[in-house]
Amino acid sequence: MATSLTACVCLKHPASPSDALAAFQARAAAYHSVVTVPTFETTSNEVQATVTRAIAEGNAALDRIGKLTPAEANFTNTVLALDDMAYQMGQAANRLGLIEQTSTNAAVRDAATDAQKALSDWAVGIDYRDDVYQVLKTWSATAPVLTGEDQKLFAETMRDYRRAGLELPKDQRDQVEKLRKELSAKETDFENNVTKAQQSLKFTKAELAGVPDDFLAQKGIQTGPDEYTVKANITFHYIMIEDNAKLEETRKRMVVAQCNLAREDNIPLLEKILVLRDEIAHRLGYATYADYATETRMVKNGGTAIKFLEDLKTGLQPKYAAELEAFRQLKMKETGDASTTIHVWDWRYFANVLRKTKYNVDAEQLRVYFPYQRVLDGMFAIYQRIFGLKFERLDPPYKWVGDLQMYAVSDAKTGEPLGIFYLDMFPREGKYNHFAQFGIIEGKRLADGTYQRPVCALICNFPPPQPDKPSLLSHDEVTTIFHEFGHAMHTILTRAQYSRFSGTSVPRDFVEAPSQMLENWVWDKKVLDSFAADYRDPGKKIPPAILDQLKASRLATEATYYRRQLSFGLMDLTLHTQIHATNADETLPLSNLVLSDVSLPVAPDTAFVAYFGHIIGYGAGYYGYAWADAIAADMATVFEQSPDGFFDRTAGMRMRQEIYEVGDSRDINVSIEKFLGRPRSINPFLKKIGIDAP
Repeated sequence: MATSLTACVCLKHPASPSDALAAFQARAAAYHSVVTVPTFETTSNEVQATVTRAIAEGNAALDRIGKLTPAEANFTNTVLALDDMAYQMGQAANRLGLIEQTSTNAAVRDAATDAQKALSDWAVGIDYRDDVYQVLKTWSATAPVLTGEDQKLFAETMRDYRRAGLELPKDQRDQVEKLRKELSAKETDFENNVTKAQQSLKFTKAELAGVPDDFLAQKGIQTGPDEYTVKANITFHYIMIEDNAKLEETRKRMVVAQCNLAREDNIPLLEKILVLRDEIAHRLGYATYADYATETRMVKNGGTAIKFLEDLKTGLQPKYAAELEAFRQLKMKETGDASTTIHVWDWRYFANVLRKTKYNVDAEQLRVYFPYQRVLDGMFAIYQRIFGLKFERLDPPYKWVGDLQMYAVSDAKTGEPLGIFYLDMFPREGKYNHFAQFGIIEGKRLADGTYQRPVCALICNFPPPQPDKPSLLSHDEVTTIFHEFGHAMHTILTRAQYSRFSGTSVPRDFVEAPSQMLENWVWDKKVLDSFAADYRDPGKKIPPAILDQLKASRLATEATYYRRQLSFGLMDLTLHTQIHATNADETLPLSNLVLSDVSLPVAPDTAFVAYFGHIIGYGAGYYGYAWADAIAADMATVFEQSPDGFFDRTAGMRMRQEIYEVGDSRDINVSIEKFLGRPRSINPFLKKIGIDAP
């Protein structure tokens, strides 16, 4: 049975599994699989013990490979052994990464940050174990005959050695290793600074005119007789102000505050990160870091990614200009200023005004239809139906926060256990402040032939419940939960043999596509009627006319939304193609220039890029959201054209089998076409965003 690397550390908190959990684990054995509940570290000492043990075990595994003679080497004790080692290390890294973002203890979060740096530094060094590389290189020269996943694992393992510089002379290789370790530490610091960044703004009631009273009545918002405190680092606070505050100065203050979060720490860090990435890419023989990063993705090179975004930018221009003018007319009517212009702090507000005035859609009034628990239960029912699953709530042996929930996932037809997910859904001090799925244990075929089933967690920040009413979600937040839970399905339903290929370990520019596809569900009347109802009167559903108007209002502002997304992608690619050691101080001006060119001009003296966490994990890869969205729109047509639409079990099972289960165990293009039943088309995406298809 596979266990976490800390299983033999004598932690104080583990509890015996509940009867239901124990039964779930026992049932897994009948399917020759294993369900492991993670053991989480709760003190700084435990965190350090995990790192020490993980690195020692990793080194021992590498030593065993490095000592093999040519006669002894084979696929199992070289390539597969490396995957086994990476899987074990991944368990420690995943768990500590989650602790870093969710622990309620600041000291433990800091210890986890240091632990992540140590593990990342060690992980870079794996590539430069020359003894291990020489064993694999010698075995590779025998031209072993492999097929399927084995061949893909072998080919990509050797490719990664090349991409790490193992074919360079040793002195040059050593320099690349040193640079990569330095880069890894700085990337961890950047991400940690984003999580830690906070900014509270105080307003009077008059300054918050237009902001719903329900929001102002939430716990912690009113901090004085006429004082209200909102946080620029809490996403739903930020959007609530930007969508609803009538006073332009209020909206501007909020934008400026958020766009300067982590500025002092992260701009100098980012300058160093970009220079390090550029130097590493050049030393490895790539023209730019964008070319290096995209080589293993669907797009294959930076130039193709840039052209994709530029073409969309051009195609959206007429609609974008028309939308901004519509916003300007609304602002002119509201202010009486005929020469007024739309600023970056205006677009959300006037998009909302447009929805209310032209389309009679008030996003805040729609919240009553989306009480959190009904949304969650409704989404569960849909995903269980279309993917052939059963979810069962269990008592977690350990909770890192009091309202944590844990669910077991089984195949509905056979009862086969498939995995576990946690839900940590509301904001708190020190917690990761956006929305994401965190993998904890990856799926993998173990040495004894059993299959380790995955474990993951959704870490979100939805509006918390109030004393007199439940948590009420906006339609956008409903879209978010459908999206993020799609990632959990991708993780849990895997059947890939190797952890390298399991779950969401697919090309970065595809990974969002399955979840983006699932966003279509929340725009379908039948889907919404299955769970959306006024929490005060459950018999009251969203009127069809309102949903039609909501769809129309979305299309009316789609170009503005996508130009903003394209601005992030083009900024990311521009920095990773144009910033070098000689012009690193241009990082902030260049990022602001691109953002202002593609979307609305940035607020004066702000540094959005300092708070743009995606530039680390998605470095030269943010274009992938639009790239994946084009694939997602095409994939959604499979359900749209099926007999039962978005409830169609046949289409859902095809999705499960051709996309989720195989992960990256085969070329992702093959998986997409097998699911579609035809070659890909970009036309559904162009139609969705309002561009006439060729």
